[in-house]
Amino acid sequence: MSDTDTTMEPAGTAQPAGLFDRALENLRARWRDIAASAREAVGAAPRPHLPREDAERLKAQMQACLEARGGEVSARARAAQLGRTYLALDPNGRRNFLGVLARDFDVDRAAVDAAVDAFHAAADPAARGRAERALRRALEPPRLTLLTQFNALPEGVKFLVDLRAELLEMAAGVPELKALEDDLKNLLRGWFDVGFLEMRRITWDSPASLLEKLIKYEAVHEIRGWQDLKDRLDSDRRCFAFFHPRMPDEPLIFVEVALVEGMSDNVQALLDPSAPVYDPKAADSAIFYSISNAQKGLAGISFGNFLIKRVADGLASEFPNLKTFATLSPVPGFRRWLDVELARRGDALLAAGEREKLAEWLDPAETATPGRGVLETALTREAWYAEEGLAKALKAPLMRLGAQYLMEAKAEGRNGGPARARDPVAHFHLSNGARMERLNWMADRSHKGLQQSCGMMINYRYRLNEVEANHEAYSGDGKVNASSAMRGLLKGG
Repeated sequence: MSDTDTTMEPAGTAQPAGLFDRALENLRARWRDIAASAREAVGAAPRPHLPREDAERLKAQMQACLEARGGEVSARARAAQLGRTYLALDPNGRRNFLGVLARDFDVDRAAVDAAVDAFHAAADPAARGRAERALRRALEPPRLTLLTQFNALPEGVKFLVDLRAELLEMAAGVPELKALEDDLKNLLRGWFDVGFLEMRRITWDSPASLLEKLIKYEAVHEIRGWQDLKDRLDSDRRCFAFFHPRMPDEPLIFVEVALVEGMSDNVQALLDPSAPVYDPKAADSAIFYSISNAQKGLAGISFGNFLIKRVADGLASEFPNLKTFATLSPVPGFRRWLDVELARRGDALLAAGEREKLAEWLDPAETATPGRGVLETALTREAWYAEEGLAKALKAPLMRLGAQYLMEAKAEGRNGGPARARDPVAHFHLSNGARMERLNWMADRSHKGLQQSCGMMINYRYRLNEVEANHEAYSGDGKVNASSAMRGLLKGG
C-alpha cells in the first residue's frame, strides 16, 4: 500500500499523453469563452518561454485580477485569461510565471511591520482587536487572493491541484517557490477537508472515463488492461474512492479490497485472474491490497486514513460475517535500508550459523570478492529467489531483518514529535491505528516486489475497537503495536 505523504506515499501520478492532452484541451476550451468577456485588451499572447518583457505584461495582468474592477463576472474572466496564459506556456515559461507570482505578490513586509507596530501601540481591547485583524490581513500574501479566484472557474480547483503538482517539482532548492507551494498547500488543505469529501464505490458500470483513470492512477499493483480491471471490480472485490464536489469526475484517492477467507499472504494469488470468484457473503476477511493517491498535487494532505476506516465500517455493516480487516502491503523501503546496513555491517547482520548455511549454496569464487560478505553476495544473484536451496537459506535472515526494519528502524519525528517508522507504508498504517500482524515470505514475486522488499509483504490488521488506542500510542509515544509473531521474528523465531 502507498501513502501520499506519508503522509501517504504518492502513487499513480504519471499521466499518459493522450489522456492529459485531452484534459488540457478541454480546460482551455472551457475557459476560452469566459476569458473572452474580459474588458481588458490582452494584446499578443506571451511567448511560450515568457521572456522578461512578456513577464512584465503578465505582472500587470495579475495586478488587474487583484483589483477586481468590474464586478464578479469581470474578475472571473480575468482569472480565466490568466489560467489560459499559464496553460499555453512551456516548462520554462511556467517556471517564470510562478516566479512572478512568488516574488511580486508576496507579503508586503513594510505593511507587516506597520501592523505589528500598531498592535503593540494599541491601548485598549477594542484597538487590539482591530490591530490583530489588520495584522492577519497584512500577513496574507496577495497571491492567495489571486489563486482563490480560480475556485469560481469550471475545473478551476483541478487546475490548482495540478499547478501544485508542478510546483512540487520546481520548488526544490528555490525558497521563493517553496513559499508559494506552502501557500497553495494550505489553501488546498482547507478546501479538501475530509468533511467535504464524498466516498463512492467504483464498479464496472461506472463511466469509462473514470475506469480509465483507475488504470492510470493505480501505482501499487499495475492494472494490465481492461480485463484485469474488470476482475478487480468483480463481486468478491470492492473499490472505493473519495471525490470532491468541485472535482466530481476525478478520484482523489482509492482503495481496492478483496473479500476472501482467511488473511491473504500472497498478492499474485490474490490477483490471479484464473482464481474462482468467491461468494462475498461467505467471506470472513476484507483485505485492503492497494491504496493509491490519484492527485500528486494533494501530497501531504492526508485523507487515506479516513477512507480505510469508512470502508471498513461500511463493509462490516454490509457483510456481518467479516471478522478480519487487514492489508496486504508492500515494504517499499526495506531493500534500500538493507543495502545501507550491508555496506556498514556486512555479515555481522547474520545470526549464528546463518553465514555457513548461505555459504553452502555459493561458489567459493563468488565469496572471494574483497569487502563483500555472503549475504550481499547471495542477494546479487540475479534469480536467487528461484534457487530453492539458496532462497531457503535466505528466508530466516531476511525475515528477521525485515521485522527489524519495520519495527526498529526510525525516521525523525515531525515538529518535535516522537520518532516514526522509517518505512512510509508502515508509518501510514500505524498512524491509522493498525497493528503489524504478519510478515509474509515471497508474497510478491513481481520485479518491483523483489527489488523493493526481497519479495516480502506485511499484513497490517485493523481491529476496529482498538484503532483509536493504537493511533494515540503511536502518534503520542511512537509505540509500534505488533503481534507476538512479528516480535518473535526479531529473535529469529
